[in-house]
Amino acid sequence: MLGRRVEVGLVLDISTGKVAPVFAPWGWPLRAAEALAAAPVDLFLFLPICTAFGIGGWFGLKHEPALWVYGVMVLAVVALIWVVWRGPWVWHAPALALGAVLVGVLACAVRVWVVASPMLAVPYYGPIQGRIIEIDRSQTDAMRLTLDRVVLLDLGPDQTPLTVRVSLKGAPRVYDPGATVLVTARIAAPESATEPTGFDFRRMAWFQQLGAVGYTASPVVVWAEPGPYEAWINRIRASLSRAVTDAVPGDAGAFASGALTGDRSGISAQVVADLRNSSLAHLLAISGMNMAFIVAFVFGMIRYGLALVPVVALRVEAKKVAAVLAFGVAGFYLALSGANVATTRAFLMVTIMLGAVLLDRRAITLRSVALAAMALMLWEPESLLNPGFQLSFAATVALIAGFGPVEAWMKARRWPRLAEAFGLLVATSVLAGLATTPFAAATFNRTAPWGLVANLMTVPVMSVVMGAGVVALCLAPLGLAGPALWVMGKASAWILWVAHWVSGWEGAVTPVAQPGPLVVPLIALGGLWVVIWVGRARLWGLVPVGLALVMWAMVERPVLLISSDGVLAGVMGQEGRALSTSRGAGFAAESWLANDGDLTPPKEAALRAGVVGKKGGDRRFQVGAVTGVILAGKGAAGRVAEACAGADLVILPVDFGAADFGAVDGGEATGGGGCTLLDKALFAHSGALAGHVVKGGLVLVPVRAQARPWTGNSVAVEDVFVPHVTR
Repeated sequence: MLGRRVEVGLVLDISTGKVAPVFAPWGWPLRAAEALAAAPVDLFLFLPICTAFGIGGWFGLKHEPALWVYGVMVLAVVALIWVVWRGPWVWHAPALALGAVLVGVLACAVRVWVVASPMLAVPYYGPIQGRIIEIDRSQTDAMRLTLDRVVLLDLGPDQTPLTVRVSLKGAPRVYDPGATVLVTARIAAPESATEPTGFDFRRMAWFQQLGAVGYTASPVVVWAEPGPYEAWINRIRASLSRAVTDAVPGDAGAFASGALTGDRSGISAQVVADLRNSSLAHLLAISGMNMAFIVAFVFGMIRYGLALVPVVALRVEAKKVAAVLAFGVAGFYLALSGANVATTRAFLMVTIMLGAVLLDRRAITLRSVALAAMALMLWEPESLLNPGFQLSFAATVALIAGFGPVEAWMKARRWPRLAEAFGLLVATSVLAGLATTPFAAATFNRTAPWGLVANLMTVPVMSVVMGAGVVALCLAPLGLAGPALWVMGKASAWILWVAHWVSGWEGAVTPVAQPGPLVVPLIALGGLWVVIWVGRARLWGLVPVGLALVMWAMVERPVLLISSDGVLAGVMGQEGRALSTSRGAGFAAESWLANDGDLTPPKEAALRAGVVGKKGGDRRFQVGAVTGVILAGKGAAGRVAEACAGADLVILPVDFGAADFGAVDGGEATGGGGCTLLDKALFAHSGALAGHVVKGGLVLVPVRAQARPWTGNSVAVEDVFVPHVTR
């Protein structure tokens, strides 16, 4: 018997007076749908989670779906909308969930079509003309200029990137956003991740329409001054930043400027390191907290200011006037800050909150967070993979879910007002810290155990920084901004002193190994289940969290890592990862060690046992039973046959000609001496490689395994198997 008849009818529920359909239990899908429809939770809160599943699944695909696949999805969404509109109520929740997943996929497809732009096909050295749209600093503390309206010699518009970023070597000077400049520089397409599970800078740059990055040691010539409407918001940012740094010199002024305007070009690398190691980096970022401080300050100032004028207070609803004006301030601050993910999330939250004030509704709820998350993911689906998105929403959800119960618990025990205020401050830092720690550790490969102490000492002072900044901005036209800027400078100096002090404590930084790809999604899913569900069933959310932590603790790092240019290799040994050289691919070396949970500097890691050979020459290593050699120096290509005779794997950082050695296919050669050759041609398609020992040899997993718009590959790159050959 393949199936059973299902009786469908109506029954009157005497307790509620409602008529509901009754389905005979014919299988688990129906029972699950009935249980879901009857669940005592707000199922709307699960819609962004389902959308995130669709986006995450789309980014995990190896190949770009065909157009007809998206067409089928559109028809499926229409059908699911009909089910929600006209179908039985028991199927509404599953239809909405599946529809949200498909909408997430379709949002990715639309976003790819909207942002598609050229990436530089081959490295370029020569003159570059462009308009400055952003000024910031690199990790090496060098000033960087981001240019649009780019013109490159002998490259047509269809091959020229929309934006280019150039790091400047030497003493920096002051540049105005909107100015057109000329510079001779070396640029290339942004690099992919340093290993398959690492952060993919190339993918992020593609969605930002950043088609090339590079550096120059030549002077930058200003070809044309900015016009009256050229990059006006960036010029306002630069003007405000200069005003702050002129009044508050040194690191304190640079920090205040960065927190207020988003211009971090004056902040030194040491300050950034201190803030990161003390868990205070979020104060520097233009984040939701900065937006909240400014909007709350403006809202309170306008509302209570109007209340002080009886004639106005009796005729105008001050709260709604304050909400409208605060919304305008929030919009301006969003544009001024550059509209990063955290600030956009905060702006959406503020918009919903102020809209609720205007409609006399409750302003801060988990529904408002869900709406903000849905809006941001549908507008910029790639933001889901951004650490700023994860950290920002994790902290917001935790604070909204936990702040109310903590406050009610304190009031029930009649805590003194001062003690209650301090307790809420501690609770805020603890809730936000617990929620963001897994995501921060997975992103930055470190935790700051003393971060709670540092945040308790600085977060209240940060409100002084932002409030003083707003007051200074209001008083500047009258020439009375001096006192407010002095207060802002002293508060900023205190924050930097705390950051430096705490970062110097013993055990201030604890390294953490990079988790596997499923760890962070499981933690997020489990944490959201605990927050959204009600009753004892919410404890089931601890299961995926516990499973993720076990997977994280048992993570196995690749035994071999090879940089995308073939110059550097890292072999895992008893002392940690040994690097083949102390020079070359410096960012890759630092990234590998950080992902290992290793704070050892690359120069010291290059002295570890595991790689042997003459410094600056050929280097040999062994991984499992597989022996390998990295050829270097002049004439490296001519030594391939000799190296292949005694090794299973030969790494050549230049192109190899197959005239007198084996068969070459896409840069991989096997034959002659019976080895696997990796040369520059292969690395151009594969990117960096990560090796894992398997029975009979070694499997090398490429970073650019996908054939997606941002990888530049027309076909997916398969894993490379390196067999051990008995000689």
